Amino acid sequence: MNTTAGVQMEVTDKYSLRGRVYHRIREDIISGKYKKNEELREAVIAGELGVSRTPVREALRQLELEGLVAIVPNKGAYVKGFTDKDIYDIYIIRSLLEGLCARWAAENITPEQMKAMEESVDLSEFHLYKGNVEQFIEQDSRFHEIMYQASGSTVLENLLTDYHHYIKRVREASIAAKNRSGHTNTEHRNIMLAIKEKNGEQAEKLAHEHILNSMKNIGDCKIEIDNI
Repeated sequence: MNTTAGVQMEVTDKYSLRGRVYHRIREDIISGKYKKNEELREAVIAGELGVSRTPVREALRQLELEGLVAIVPNKGAYVKGFTDKDIYDIYIIRSLLEGLCARWAAENITPEQMKAMEESVDLSEFHLYKGNVEQFIEQDSRFHEIMYQASGSTVLENLLTDYHHYIKRVREASIAAKNRSGHTNTEHRNIMLAIKEKNGEQAEKLAHEHILNSMKNIGDCKIEIDNI
């Protein structure tokens, strides 16, 4: 799966008409609105979004480069979705990149970002205690967003944001599992403490292990991968 094209559009084309159409279709694919192998009809999507077919066609071509859509000549565009191997590969790549991100965050995090990260971990613990699953998941994403920003690398932040978003439904199912949510917050707190102590080596190790632990938990969640 090629994320470079997606990152480029995210940076340069986010607020243009084509960019808005692209992000909307991509979100609808990732969220499960469009299922694997479902045809993406240009005219229908254009009508729903109130645009011409041109930006829809351009967005579908961009999504084909990204690996989310397959365009079959003389037939149309279809959702490719993710295979089990795609998801496995994303988690392995994420584990390495998140480790690097945590190391750089330990070197570059600002006092404001550190405060936001601590607040996110504390709020996660509160929502975990209260059983507020949706809010807990929101704080999980927030923790990672802060760490990506704290790395000081726009390239790394964009790559990890894309990967984080691609497997959104898988992550949410994994986090919501009873045996995983508590471990998730503990692991976040340990990563946060390592970053606060400027211990880049430890932060990298813990962040790497955190993603691998999340991946191991997927098999216990009975996720319908074919529909993602």
